[in-house]
Order: sequence, then C-alpha cells, then structure tokens
Amino acid sequence: MESKIWQKQLDEILPYYGHRNWILVTDMAFPKQSSNGIRYINTNENLTGVLQQVLDKLSKSEHIKPVIYTDKELAFITEKQAKGINKLRNTILQLTKEWSSETLLHEDVFGKLNESSNLFETLVLKTNCTIPYSSVFIYLDCKYWNEVNETTLRNAMG
Repeated sequence: MESKIWQKQLDEILPYYGHRNWILVTDMAFPKQSSNGIRYINTNENLTGVLQQVLDKLSKSEHIKPVIYTDKELAFITEKQAKGINKLRNTILQLTKEWSSETLLHEDVFGKLNESSNLFETLVLKTNCTIPYSSVFIYLDCKYWNEVNETTLRNAMG
C-alpha cells in the first residue's frame, strides 16, 4: 500500500517540477534537513527499484530530463565493507547509463543541494537500502531546450 502512495505523490509532483528541481533516491541514513525546500517521502522499497521507476517516469516526461550525480565514494567501497555493493553499483550504472552523469564527493553533492534548495524544491525518496554512499541525486534539466540553444540565444541578445 505504501508504495502506491509514494508513486501517486511522485505523479502529482512531477508536472510542477522543472529545470533546477532535484529528486533524490536515497539510502535509509539520508538525514532530514532543516531546509523548507525539501520534501521527504519514505518509500520503504528497494533503492534500485525506486530509481528505475523514477527514471522511467522522467524518460516519458516532455519537459524535464535527469542529470545523474552519484557519490565518488561509492566506487571505493569493497564488498567486504558493504555486502551487496558490487551488485548495487552495477545496477545503478546500468539504470543510469543513458543519462548524463557525474560522480562527485559526497560533501560536494550536498553543497549543490544546499545552494539549490533555497530557491527550488527537492524531493527525497528514502528507500530501505543500507549500503553507504548509494544515494542517487537527480538534477532536473529542461528536455526541450539545451545549452547550445541557450548560448546561441544569449549571443544573439548581445
């Protein structure tokens, strides 16, 4: 029942989200921040399942596309340190391969979020994942306008 609730909430939110909003698919330890611009939903589901559903919805969107950020630390965690890390890491890579993606230090991702959440809402979808540094940070970009168009426009404007 709970999974239907978070999916319904996501469906209701997505039409309002646009360029500069964020959607985070996080592990269980992701902290509740004090910023008013962050909305939290507990999915109580598997991280990669939630990620796949979010990316599927974004791929069908006419107005937004995902830019994927993952923690750089994720690549350095061993199976001995966190059982299941290899499978999780590979699944995340597989699910996000068609989208622009970047790895950043965990603290640098938080810096981007803090900067953005003062003006733009962030949705946090907490999962039941207990593997560290496994959260996937999705920055929403405009699907029908790109940097080349923006640069051309700005140059034309002088």
